[in-house]
Amino acid sequence: MNKLVDLQQKKAAILKGIAHPVRLCVVEALAKREMCVCEIAEMFHFDRTTISKHLALMKNLGILDSRKEGLNVWYSLRIRCLASLLSCVEKVVQGQNVDMVFSSCGCGSFLQDENREEEKRI
Repeated sequence: MNKLVDLQQKKAAILKGIAHPVRLCVVEALAKREMCVCEIAEMFHFDRTTISKHLALMKNLGILDSRKEGLNVWYSLRIRCLASLLSCVEKVVQGQNVDMVFSSCGCGSFLQDENREEEKRI
C-alpha cells in the first residue's frame, strides 16, 4: 500500500477514535491529569464495561497510555496535543472568529510555518 495512503488511514483512525461524545470527554479530562478507570467511570452513567471498551479502543490507537497500580488502572493522554485541537474546535463551534481561534490555540503558527515552507519551495 502507498505509504501516504497508509499514513492518512492511520490519522483518520485516530480521529475516528475520538469521534464520540464519551471519548471526547475522556480526552478532555485526561488532558488535565492522569485518572483511574474508576474515576473516569464515575463521570458517566454507564457501566464500567462500556467505559473500559472506550478506553481500550483509544489505547489501541495510541491515543492513551495506561499503567497498572495494584488493582487500579490509571490512564493518561498520550497524544497531548489533542487537547489543543479540541479547544480550537470548541471555539469554532461556539462561533468565535476563526482568525482569533488560530492565534489563541497555536494553529495559526502551524499555518504560518506551512506557508513559509511553501514559499521556500517556490
